[in-house]
Amino acid sequence: MSKSLTTIAAIVSTIVAAGSLEARAQFAPPVRGQSGGPVVVQRGNTPAADWAKKLFSVDKIDFGVIATGSDSKKFVRVRNVLDKPVNIRSATTTCGCSVATPSKKYLQPGEESIIEITMNTKRFKRRKDSNVIVTLDQPSLAEVRIPITAYIRTDVVFGPGMVQFGNTEVAKGGKFQVKISYAGRPNWMIKELQVGNQHLAAMFNETRRAGGRVDYTLEVTLKPTAPVGRLRDLIILVTDDEANPFVPLLVEANVEPDIVVTPGIVSLRSLAPGQQVRAQVVIRGKAPFEVEKIESVNGVPGFQARRPQLSKPVHVVPFSLTAQSTAGRFEEEFKVWIVGRPEPVTFKATGEVVGANPRLGSNR
Repeated sequence: MSKSLTTIAAIVSTIVAAGSLEARAQFAPPVRGQSGGPVVVQRGNTPAADWAKKLFSVDKIDFGVIATGSDSKKFVRVRNVLDKPVNIRSATTTCGCSVATPSKKYLQPGEESIIEITMNTKRFKRRKDSNVIVTLDQPSLAEVRIPITAYIRTDVVFGPGMVQFGNTEVAKGGKFQVKISYAGRPNWMIKELQVGNQHLAAMFNETRRAGGRVDYTLEVTLKPTAPVGRLRDLIILVTDDEANPFVPLLVEANVEPDIVVTPGIVSLRSLAPGQQVRAQVVIRGKAPFEVEKIESVNGVPGFQARRPQLSKPVHVVPFSLTAQSTAGRFEEEFKVWIVGRPEPVTFKATGEVVGANPRLGSNR
């Protein structure tokens, strides 16, 4: 086995052993080169800026060995660690084999953007090397280049290219099938599957073997235990290929809550001691539900919330605060218990008690 292929196999093995992708590899693992960071290129008369290096989570993106037709993505975190705003003017790539898409461009101090790098495995084959070019124009002009490497194998084809459960209601789960086609050795086989996420299960079944072609169906199950939020992980096909035994398959799902509170955080206007403010939240469900009780968690004095009495799919919950004599900022969390639901939904109210003549807005 060549040194490069040994390295690729070792990287994939490490990813599989590390557990959930969402926790271990939502962002491409940092691989530090001799420079210790991304390449910052001089633009015109603007010197290469050291500040730009500090923003990026990686300096190299390696997709490893991936199948034709697979939807392969990597993620680069750009975090503003400076004390002034940063603006991403553009994020491009030097090859049509990949696309870079930032989640947001203007970053205040402490904010971050996620640049999604997607490989086009349908049009492009075998080894592809390119660069992500991120141009920043605040606080000054700088260009960051991050190299991309991928090997798109032509003998294994996925259809569709990933397991995409889409928007799924919490506790419902789901199933998804992918067809795997191989052309090459007549005795090629999938030996096992490696699934690192406890909320996923997978099984494969051989459906055809003739004339050097082998077909499998892969069924992936999203378990009802999957928590609310975005799930992104890999299932690794372990084959009998000595050179490249591991073939990754991307799995994505967006697990949605059955009941949603809007807004989740209510910012109240400033109050003087003794003043009162009223506000409300809206609680929406996919079916009619009844509110059993509403509890305040932190015990901030002066809060009152009115419990809706009927069973409906949408409830408006009004609440009020009468400010006490203690000045300062406050935060109160409310737990809304739903009949027949084991866990409550929550919302928060924040604000400040100030001295005389506060700057008044209105939440009425």
